[in-house]
Amino acid sequence: MNHGPDDKGPEELGQGFDGPRPGPDGLAADELALRRLLHSAVDDLTPRDGSLDHLRRAVPARRARKRQATVGMAAAALFIGTAIPALVHVSQSGGIDPNTSIAGESSQAQGGSTGGKNPDGGASTAGGSSGQATGQSPGGPKSGGKTASSSGATGTKVVPTASADTAAPVCTSAQLSTPTSTVAAADSTGVVYGTFQVVNVSKTSCTVGGPGSIGFLAQGAADTTKISTARHTSGDAAAGLPDPTTELTGLVLAPGAAYQEKFAFVPSATCPTTGGGSGSTDTGGTTASPSPSASTSAGTTTAGSDGTSTQLLTEDSTADGSIAVSYTPEAGSPTGSATVTNACAGTVYWTGVLAPSV
Repeated sequence: MNHGPDDKGPEELGQGFDGPRPGPDGLAADELALRRLLHSAVDDLTPRDGSLDHLRRAVPARRARKRQATVGMAAAALFIGTAIPALVHVSQSGGIDPNTSIAGESSQAQGGSTGGKNPDGGASTAGGSSGQATGQSPGGPKSGGKTASSSGATGTKVVPTASADTAAPVCTSAQLSTPTSTVAAADSTGVVYGTFQVVNVSKTSCTVGGPGSIGFLAQGAADTTKISTARHTSGDAAAGLPDPTTELTGLVLAPGAAYQEKFAFVPSATCPTTGGGSGSTDTGGTTASPSPSASTSAGTTTAGSDGTSTQLLTEDSTADGSIAVSYTPEAGSPTGSATVTNACAGTVYWTGVLAPSV
């Protein structure tokens, strides 16, 4: 290989008048010698046939692979950036109540009444009647189920709630039972509280049309002119009655459900007493002198009785008086009655429509 001036020996290159000088490439003599040796070492090396074509194909292919890798990394980063917020949203929404109408419809469609879990958390077996909650009848919960009650005739106690359902018609007298009553003993102030309860005895729901009406009947020593009725208000004398804000309007009664009316009798005076005090009967105090008809004997005289006085005492007693408080529902069904004993004068306070639990 001809390298021009570099073919000269190292001792001949870079020589000047002042000693060794750099060659034309700015290299020292030993560096030039090293380059010459390296060049001579690869003089017999030649590229393989087709190498240039291979490089022309390989270089663009490698660049394309690099571009694809870059695009793939960008797409992965974009996917991660959108997936993480969605995952966080789903994890935070896990506390939603599973007892939804959609879930209920799904469980019914698969034959289970509760879909494997009751709303209160109890487990049940899906499929057929065996999937129903413990204590529930095969037909499911029915309105108007029998429960313990002290209110009277039907023995039912279904607590109603206020409803804005306007589809239920107003209750008729045929749908409501005769009001049953309870009367408590007088409290420490002499006030007597009582309750009327009315049940929907029909097979359809109905709306209570209003509070109805309260009346009274004076009995015995009770004085009608000293008895009155009044609607209960906050702050009146019947403090034991529920607050008027608990009264219900537009109450829909399901079959077997009941509502209540409460009353209180607040006396204004006690019943009068009988008897006019103490009475006496006097037999007179006289001494009988001997009379011609009296028998005499020596040294003996028969005289009349000594003077005595007998007094009869009569104790005062309270007259028997009572008030029969009556209630008639708005529908005009049969009237119920409750008797308040030892009551002769006062005021009957009464509420509007109440739920049985009030």
